[in-house]
Amino acid sequence: MRTAAGVRGVLTWRAPWCSRARLGDAALVDALAAMTQRQAHGWWDSYRDHLPVGLIDLAELEYHAAALRVALVIHIPALLQTTDHARALFKAAVPPLRQYEIEHRVSHRVKRQEILHRDDPPSYTAVIHESALHMGYGGEVTVRAQLRHLPEMSELEHVTVRVIPFGKGSFPGTGQSVDHLAGRVPQLDTVQLDTRHGCEFLDAETQLEKYRLVLDRMEADALKPAESRDLIHRIAQTV
Repeated sequence: MRTAAGVRGVLTWRAPWCSRARLGDAALVDALAAMTQRQAHGWWDSYRDHLPVGLIDLAELEYHAAALRVALVIHIPALLQTTDHARALFKAAVPPLRQYEIEHRVSHRVKRQEILHRDDPPSYTAVIHESALHMGYGGEVTVRAQLRHLPEMSELEHVTVRVIPFGKGSFPGTGQSVDHLAGRVPQLDTVQLDTRHGCEFLDAETQLEKYRLVLDRMEADALKPAESRDLIHRIAQTV
């Protein structure tokens, strides 16, 4: 699994994989060097004693990604969740989390969202099935706030939100949440899957290609961004 941990992580995690790169792969070497210079110790390091390692690795991968594509069926994407929505999700976790564990996860999620507001944000495309907009996590007030927040975020130049409406006859994949984190060079791409046992990371080219195709199919089935905003607004009016 390809994840970094500042300079130390790049040297350790990348070493076996970098051995497959040709000595003349200047773009790859430059990308790795940029990662080590960009942030040797990230904000995520302060959470290492409090959260599962998969969540720490995901935050670091997002920080260094050039582009993000996500697809979800019954959840709002983590980077587009309101604080109250995120807290409601963590309160429903199985097995139950203690209150301090919930707050660690909420604050970590909010920190992850900062990449969408920095000076050089990655492009971010989220495909959401309409079912996620009807789940009702946290009650009416939380739901209304979340449904207002989604279209507001989609107005950012680098953020695209598209909804797959009810009624689509076909559906790619199994409905599993998929995050594709594109590196500065293709060799740094990673796919993250949410599973019952935590985050699972994939980096083999055959695996990456499969999930790129799944994301392509889901985007093809989704409404255009403006149509998606209209649908979200209509659902919000019914809450």
